[in-house]
Amino acid sequence: MRIIVCGMGVVGQSFLRLLISNSNLLYKNYGIKPRVVACIDSKGIAYSQTGLDLERVLRVKEKYGEVSKYSETIFKADNHIENIDAEVLLELTPTNLTTAEPGLSHVISGLRTKKNVITVNKGPLALSFSSLVELSEYNNVMLRFSGTVGGGTPVLDFAKHCLKGDRITSFTGILNGTTNYILTKMADGLLFREALQDAKEKGYAEANPSLDIDGDDAAAKLVIMANWIMGYKVTLKDVDKTGITDIDQEEIVKAAMDRKSLKLIANCDKENLFVRPIPISKDDPICVNGTLNAVTFQSEHSGAQTIIGKGAGGMETASSVLRDLIEIKENFTNYQLN
Repeated sequence: MRIIVCGMGVVGQSFLRLLISNSNLLYKNYGIKPRVVACIDSKGIAYSQTGLDLERVLRVKEKYGEVSKYSETIFKADNHIENIDAEVLLELTPTNLTTAEPGLSHVISGLRTKKNVITVNKGPLALSFSSLVELSEYNNVMLRFSGTVGGGTPVLDFAKHCLKGDRITSFTGILNGTTNYILTKMADGLLFREALQDAKEKGYAEANPSLDIDGDDAAAKLVIMANWIMGYKVTLKDVDKTGITDIDQEEIVKAAMDRKSLKLIANCDKENLFVRPIPISKDDPICVNGTLNAVTFQSEHSGAQTIIGKGAGGMETASSVLRDLIEIKENFTNYQLN
């Protein structure tokens, strides 16, 4: 199985480490012999059609900050993704919820050249979900994205596979670990700015945390879930969104007095999509603290089912990429993916 890794940040590097440590297990249990033929970052590319030395790629990235120093030989092609022979493209670049670029172009290039695509990038799916799914089906390849929601926690797989045969009628939950951490610290007595600074110092929030605290990240995940699980055709503009920047201690204290906790809740019910801070009962299964995520699915026959887990982390998200890779192999048993 020849693989292109596009995006060599935390998730990309974590994925390479997973391959290094699990190569024997992947072959023994799933018959997969992954061969990474290209690693692409914002500055260039490391390429070998016979397969890259992954440990060397990681050393080069750490030492020089770019993978192109892997070899003196330069891969000469205008579009790396289209011109490299591979069965699978991993699109692991940072999320852009304004234009979805460059991730959107990467995904389209991969699908158009009949590559199976795995992405953890929420931008392309939040803005162009339906067209990308249609493109993958037209080219008879798979588009998988379990890491876009819940990190390593299999939220999408749980809804799609574990509740197979049942009809999910609605879902609600906490989809952003950063805001959940901030609200947890505010419940402990910190002001918003203090809780945000604490989240930054611990690595839970970016230097520019607007995607999290304004509710955009949760809204993007909500859109992906609504489209994939419920069969809707919605985008970010269909989400009624309010972030947590205006929350003060008075609201936190009032919720606590009612035995409730203020949480940033994402909800999908009959195409009514919203993200907003809501006081919920401390006995509610989704009332989790810290960086945890939690989602409750309401189904026609099984009732309420809740899944809880870590919502982020390089290795956790990389594990979701590996899970998608295994699914692609299992769905193409007659296809030359070895």
